[in-house]
Amino acid sequence: MTRKIIDISMELNDMTPEWPGDIPFSYELSVTKEQSGSVNIGKLQTSTHIGTHIDAPFHYNEQGLKTHELPLDVYLTQAQVMDVSGLEKIALSDLKPLEKNVEAVLLKTVSWQDRSKFPEKWPIFDESIAKWMADNGIRLLGVDVPSVDPETSKDLPMHQAMNQQQRFILEGIVLDEVSEGVYQLVALPLKIKGGEGSPVRAILHT
Repeated sequence: MTRKIIDISMELNDMTPEWPGDIPFSYELSVTKEQSGSVNIGKLQTSTHIGTHIDAPFHYNEQGLKTHELPLDVYLTQAQVMDVSGLEKIALSDLKPLEKNVEAVLLKTVSWQDRSKFPEKWPIFDESIAKWMADNGIRLLGVDVPSVDPETSKDLPMHQAMNQQQRFILEGIVLDEVSEGVYQLVALPLKIKGGEGSPVRAILHT
């Protein structure tokens, strides 16, 4: 059987929007093949929360796991895509029945249409989703927006609910052309010692 791979990652380039006030993404050749006589060498600068990325619990909890401590099986697992598009707030009643052996849920809101601009707003995720995840053995929540909380939030209720239930977060995935269903997910973070997050190359495959 031929494996079908679906890339659900944002491309990183100088048009990728950063969080307001955060470090923008940049990449350039610091050494060219002509200069070195053998190879091109690149240099990049970016926030760890650019584009498609994971939040380590340390991002919102001083005692939380750091990036290098994360359990990798959380990001290498079976995921269910649920279409919740058109909603301003996503509650438990909007979620679809869980399929068997699913350990991650990816919510398709389709609310971030222009990925070259940071969105002014996106749907609110009800904190009760975190408890529902724990009750059903769902370890990872993926969303196709910059964050599980609003941009202006300081108390981060959804992040804190996820932390209380020991659930994990994947943000900025691209699900516009992905149908509802069950897929194998790969979204491994970089092994950044002491880190609070990491960009990821997220894919689904069947």
